[in-house]
Amino acid sequence: MTKILKRLLILCALLCSAVGTAALSGCATRSADTAAQYDFGPLPVNAAVARTLPPISIADINAPAWLDSPLMFYRLSYANQQQTRPYAGSRWSMPPSQLFGQRLKARIAQAGGVVLAAGDGALNMPVLRIDTDDMIQNFDSSSHSTAQLSMRVSLFGGRSLLAQKTFGRQIAATSADAAGGAAAMAAASDALIGDIIDWLAGLSMSAAAQK
Repeated sequence: MTKILKRLLILCALLCSAVGTAALSGCATRSADTAAQYDFGPLPVNAAVARTLPPISIADINAPAWLDSPLMFYRLSYANQQQTRPYAGSRWSMPPSQLFGQRLKARIAQAGGVVLAAGDGALNMPVLRIDTDDMIQNFDSSSHSTAQLSMRVSLFGGRSLLAQKTFGRQIAATSADAAGGAAAMAAASDALIGDIIDWLAGLSMSAAAQK
């Protein structure tokens, strides 16, 4: 009777081990296959305000290597300000700088501007170049975070720098997770794009058209 009991206990342990391994494997597979994807959502309706904007080309937005992927990064500044971490189960639908570039073009067109890609070969058209300095969800505590966005924007006429300005926005997230960070980053991007459009509208039309 004792031998039978021992065999039953061994068999039970083996089955539990097999089930546990399969469960972990299944969780890992589901996590990779069903990672939540985020973008900036639909265009804000209240942003469709007409502006007097010069026709413009927009170059591909430059971003540091760590931002040139769909990974969603955050920083625990209360623990280590020098370390960035990616969310394990959440992604952007494309690198966030590309999302920003698409949004910028759509918003300029929405405001009545004419936008072309820098590679379209348009002559006598100023080129807008943007360098991303920061684009991350920053936690100042375990329960509070903000989307931080900082970009350097330069307007060129040929090889001449016509104007340059650094823009920054911070928007608080409504939840301390990837979904809250994505919504806050979309809001920060829309606000910063509004700042860029206002800046472009305020530039001299004659200066913007010069080579």
